[in-house]
Amino acid sequence: MKIIVTGGAGFIGSHTVVELIERGHTPIIIDDYRNSKPFILSRIEEITNTTVKSYNIDCCSFDKLDKVFKEEQPDGIIHFAAYKAVGESVNQPLKYYNNNLNSLTNILSLMQKHKVDNIVFSSSCTVYGTAEKIPVTEKTPRKPAESPYGNTKQVGEDILTDFFNSEHDKNISILRYFNPIGAHPSGLIGELPIGTPNNLVPYITQTAAGIRKELTVFGDDYTTKDGTCIRDYIHVVDLATAHIYAIEKIAKQSKQLDIYNVGVGIGTTVLEVVQTFEEVNNQKLNYIIGNRRAGDVVEIYSDNTKIVEELNWKPKYSLKDALRDAWNWQKKMQND
Repeated sequence: MKIIVTGGAGFIGSHTVVELIERGHTPIIIDDYRNSKPFILSRIEEITNTTVKSYNIDCCSFDKLDKVFKEEQPDGIIHFAAYKAVGESVNQPLKYYNNNLNSLTNILSLMQKHKVDNIVFSSSCTVYGTAEKIPVTEKTPRKPAESPYGNTKQVGEDILTDFFNSEHDKNISILRYFNPIGAHPSGLIGELPIGTPNNLVPYITQTAAGIRKELTVFGDDYTTKDGTCIRDYIHVVDLATAHIYAIEKIAKQSKQLDIYNVGVGIGTTVLEVVQTFEEVNNQKLNYIIGNRRAGDVVEIYSDNTKIVEELNWKPKYSLKDALRDAWNWQKKMQND
């Protein structure tokens, strides 16, 4: 299949492009590099030994997107392009609502216009808000989002559901990610934060590398075993593979809407991640305890039974693998 991958040079997008090629598909990247760098394309090509077609376009630009759809006539879309930092969204909500929702409605309008039937949407476990029962399943009621970012994912899911109900031939797979970490085992692609990292693991690796003076752990007074927040950390290659299974499934169906949790099903505290990184990579981290961060929920991790049973997907990589690969990526980046 020919698949347009918006945000295809980003962290999850680039790994998904690699997995698409490995499965015999043809990805078409759309990315304006606001959260990535153009050299990632050459890294993808080095890993896959394949030339990848790409367009430098903002997904909020309808006319430019329209030209790509007209030229490429894709079989499906994997839509990653969005801002994703919880803390930043609290401080800059309009930035998130404008970008994340307009880009999605543009994509759906063009699917209608060009008769593209299949889309996989990048959602998030933030749609569950502060869940009453952990682990969460796909049937867990969505609570009010704790951040504008989380709300854009809730509204995005609602837009997709309404779109699905209004169309007779569209297939949609919504993947609710937990916490993607790690890097490609080759060390050639990985998470590439622009400026100060908003996510835990790149902040850890940059601190270990001496780029950051210290790591701040946001709060140690939560009601958890060590007082720090609990998350479900999934290796980015495992997450990328889930997208391939999802697009292949819906492409064989007619008028289907699926929702899947994509996580490992294990809750890990922030301090456990820090300690595991130190153990696996033989690196001592300089970290301090700071105040709680706005928008953070105390605890969230997945019940991934549905995706395991329906897509025959399961994670292959451990937390130790992910932290080893993340550090390898960081070291290679500094040496290049």
